Amino acid sequence: MYSNEHKEYLKKVKRNKYTVVFFKVFIILFFLIAWEVLARLEIINPFLTSSPSKIINTIIELYKQNNLFIHIWTTFYETIVSFSIATTTGLLIASILWISPTISKILDPYLTVLNSLPKVSLGPLIIIWMGANTKSIIFMAILITVFTMIINIYNAFINTDKQKILLLRTFNASKVQIFTKLVLRGNIKSLVNTLKISISLSLIGVIMGELLVSKKGLGYLITYGSQVFNLNLVIASIFILGIMSYLLYLSVDLLEKKINK
Repeated sequence: MYSNEHKEYLKKVKRNKYTVVFFKVFIILFFLIAWEVLARLEIINPFLTSSPSKIINTIIELYKQNNLFIHIWTTFYETIVSFSIATTTGLLIASILWISPTISKILDPYLTVLNSLPKVSLGPLIIIWMGANTKSIIFMAILITVFTMIINIYNAFINTDKQKILLLRTFNASKVQIFTKLVLRGNIKSLVNTLKISISLSLIGVIMGELLVSKKGLGYLITYGSQVFNLNLVIASIFILGIMSYLLYLSVDLLEKKINK
């Protein structure tokens, strides 16, 4: 049996949860309704800003033309591939840097410079090197994501509790054992938080790549819509991107909750 104080605490937690969900839904609904009303009353220019009803109609048109899911799948596929490669590469390099401080000292300035370098400026070179195809888009997304992955994961590794590391060393544990048993397992939450950032960066990288060179994908729709001055198509594509970004983030968030349990 729970005490009255504990029951009251559980009720408070439940009320807080419902409050958060309510305001999440309320904010988006209020924004969409206000946007629609302002556009219909022409307080804002509906030609330049579109409206929720026009966005829905544009999405329905894309569906009727059998184009909607082709473009969504293309962007989703490129995002998942680039995210997977960047995550694997980032984790591997960060692990090597922790295991070998000498390599870390050698590569540190190069990682800093490469991370701060504007990757979009390399777009024309990437297209020349790899061709105007999906490989260029994925490579662009990997470049944008991987250095952030390496730096964030490595910083998490080097901030592992030094006393615990010293304790394992007194038991003659090897560096690989310390890494696998303590450093890697002890930073699972940090790794998941880095994944949340990286999945968004991968999507951003894919869209940037599609804006430069693409014949399919949501980035292509944005480029095509701007070229023909179809702002409904542009904003509809951005709206779909927002939903996709949230679903990708939610998938990583569900992974975090599963790990926490």
